[in-house]
Amino acid sequence: MSTNQQIILSTMLDQQKTALNPSLSENDYFNLFVTEQVLKNFELSYEELEEGIVDNSGDGGIDSIYTFVNSELIQRDSELIDGKRGSSIDIYIIQSKNTNGFGESAIEKCISSANDLFDFTKTSDELRTVYNNDLLANRDVFKNQYLHLASKFPILKFFYFYASKGVEVHDNVSRKVANLKEIIIKHFDKAEIDFEFLTAGKLIELSRREQIKTKSITLLDNPISTQDGGYIAIAPLGHYFEFITDENRNIIKYFFDSNIRDYQGSVEVNSGIKDTLIEGSLTEDFWWLNNGITITASDATFASKKLQIEEPQIVNGLQTSFEIYNYFKNNRIENEKRNVLIRVVKTKDEVSRLKVIKATNSQTNIPPASLRATDPIHRDIEDYLIAKGFYYDRRKNYHKNQLRPINKIISISCLAQLVMSVLQQKPDYARARPSTIIKNNTDYDEVFNPIIPIDLYFKLIQVNEIMDSSLKLYDPKLTRTQIGDIRFHVIMYVVGLLTLKIKPNAQDIAAINIGSITDQIKKDAIENTFVIYESMGGSNAIAKGKEFVQEVLIQIDSNIKNNEA
Repeated sequence: MSTNQQIILSTMLDQQKTALNPSLSENDYFNLFVTEQVLKNFELSYEELEEGIVDNSGDGGIDSIYTFVNSELIQRDSELIDGKRGSSIDIYIIQSKNTNGFGESAIEKCISSANDLFDFTKTSDELRTVYNNDLLANRDVFKNQYLHLASKFPILKFFYFYASKGVEVHDNVSRKVANLKEIIIKHFDKAEIDFEFLTAGKLIELSRREQIKTKSITLLDNPISTQDGGYIAIAPLGHYFEFITDENRNIIKYFFDSNIRDYQGSVEVNSGIKDTLIEGSLTEDFWWLNNGITITASDATFASKKLQIEEPQIVNGLQTSFEIYNYFKNNRIENEKRNVLIRVVKTKDEVSRLKVIKATNSQTNIPPASLRATDPIHRDIEDYLIAKGFYYDRRKNYHKNQLRPINKIISISCLAQLVMSVLQQKPDYARARPSTIIKNNTDYDEVFNPIIPIDLYFKLIQVNEIMDSSLKLYDPKLTRTQIGDIRFHVIMYVVGLLTLKIKPNAQDIAAINIGSITDQIKKDAIENTFVIYESMGGSNAIAKGKEFVQEVLIQIDSNIKNNEA
């Protein structure tokens, strides 16, 4: 008999699935829900969450797996982070079972897979007959990043979560956790391991925990108020550390969403900040030697030495912030008396905030591509798409936080992949570099260019939506990896058949009639592309190769000629 907590959780899941993504199965949505709750403080996008989901045959009892370095997500196409000595590597492993209880076999599978996956003497090729490609790809992310930092003795932490709709955990199940920890320690003797059972009650509690939208910081003295409602203030370093961290002393990552740069690790400027913190003198305050922090806010008020900041976004001072965070996180500090300079800018709207971001980040050499999300073209695309029923994620996770339907949210990187796949005919490039596809300014200019008809972006999004559904419903059923490998090639194929051209131009793509996508076109695109993929080896390496693209283009040409005959 179900308990109140199980009934409440099931009702909540049904309602959310209906609103966000009714096409997902109950098991798939439960996994997505659990993963999102566990990683809530990292503010990951749906695409970032999706890349870590590995549940399928050969998943080793693991449904999701993610690697973070200094709270920064490492993706499959990410560059390895050059962290400093003592950097933190956190690996999150999530097992979610849409059942009313916890079982021993679930942990036993994790024990068995841990013995394989975390034994670096075993290559991924050797493990491929046992585990699926998604799991092995994410295992390689962790392995490569760990080995890259091994000489700097990183702090390694494993976070295991086992979630179900159960309300209690039997002793026979919880005892298995010790065996899992023994396996991890065998491979990483200094690792810290945390294992948590997520019951129905805990999942409800996690889902109720909202992001911190308003937070206060205690100042050294009264601040200087500005005419526009902002403040210039001096805050003790310890109080600033408390401002940027949560109750578990973890950095609040989404406070930095608007900062155009990631934490740069042991670069020269950060080493200087670190040295200033560690080797500080009694005669020089920290704020004398540092440019300080700039925070934009929707509102700010001051009373009793506390500055209350609504919707804070740290747009300049990320490197300083992370060094302060590491300084307090990694050291025993009892008598720290120094301070940091803080500027709080109350912005009226998005345009004003973007101007502040650009202005406060202009003092160092920043590639123009770093500011691309602030370009007018993205605002134009956002306005155009919202009228068409799609939500352009120009501001990361804005629409996710507004609870928009998952399949209606389009990220900048996803749109770039679609344009790169079809207009530039590089689906291999799009598959290989999902998160870094537009870091290169040349690539960016080819994808987001004012001369490209804006309707092209909308048409490609529509094709993507239709074919994504068709790929998931295709018979025989394709695995998650197979769909990911051929998806962009299939979309290129469909557009080729719609335009009757092997290399359609921007105007051709913008003019396609979405209503002309017949069942036969969908079948030809998926079937023919998949046959080529399988015949060439059916691997991720094949999907990222130019030869696969050329073979698909030859097949498109043949298909077009047959249709014309």
